[in-house]
Amino acid sequence: MITLTKEDGPADLDGVTHLSIGVSWDPTAGASGGVLGKLRRKTGTDLDLIAVAMSGSDPVRLAGLDSLDPMGNGSLLHSGDNQTGHGDGDDETVTVEFSRLPGAITAVVFVAAAYKKGSSFQKARNISFKVYDATGGSSQQVADIWPSLLSQDNGCAVAKAMKVGDSWKLQVINETGKIKQGDEHALMRFAVSK
Repeated sequence: MITLTKEDGPADLDGVTHLSIGVSWDPTAGASGGVLGKLRRKTGTDLDLIAVAMSGSDPVRLAGLDSLDPMGNGSLLHSGDNQTGHGDGDDETVTVEFSRLPGAITAVVFVAAAYKKGSSFQKARNISFKVYDATGGSSQQVADIWPSLLSQDNGCAVAKAMKVGDSWKLQVINETGKIKQGDEHALMRFAVSK
């Protein structure tokens, strides 16, 4: 088992064959009460978990948004788009099977973003990211990452899995930043900068 914090630095993933990262959030009405508040809570807000597969410094595949299996072999799988934040547990997850990733992939950066127009971190509360060792079909949580609620940013680089020789390491990043909504290149530039 690994346990991670940002301050610990990269953790060895020796023995971890499958890694999952999940994001969860609750919809909020903000300062709205009455009918408008109920409508906002019912509608929720759409946050997105995206995994950007890197080859060196180049982003080459993206899991999330409308791409659930970008490698085509199940090595990088997205659970699908939750557009409201309603429901228990993780609202979106990405699972990586390291041994099936193409050899050219040297890193996977996990980003959560209020990517679509009209969505924002401020329209959600209790945002959290969970990291799981999903080896052998289990779901053992190894980290819980909570971004600041004070940020006006709309993106958070959650973590980065990096290939080092023949093994993988995982670094908790938990840094926020601005991403132009609806701009896939801006999203990838944000991931590359981490």
